[in-house]
Amino acid sequence: MILKFINNLKPKMMNKTEVKGNWNEQKGKLKQKFAILTDNDLMFAEGKKDEMFGKLQIKLGKTKEELYKIILDL
Repeated sequence: MILKFINNLKPKMMNKTEVKGNWNEQKGKLKQKFAILTDNDLMFAEGKKDEMFGKLQIKLGKTKEELYKIILDL
């Protein structure tokens, strides 16, 4: 869900308020599921998606596929 959300930001032409609200909701769900995650871990900057997911993989000890599945299942 988050991956789809992030990948579809530009085609959907969402305004910044909508994007920020949706991402904040997903961040909250991830932080509930994994208490070790911080806001800094989930900071999404345009063009830095791969970097953010790489950091999450390391911190959670998950493969890319496992992480994407977790996110899609939120």
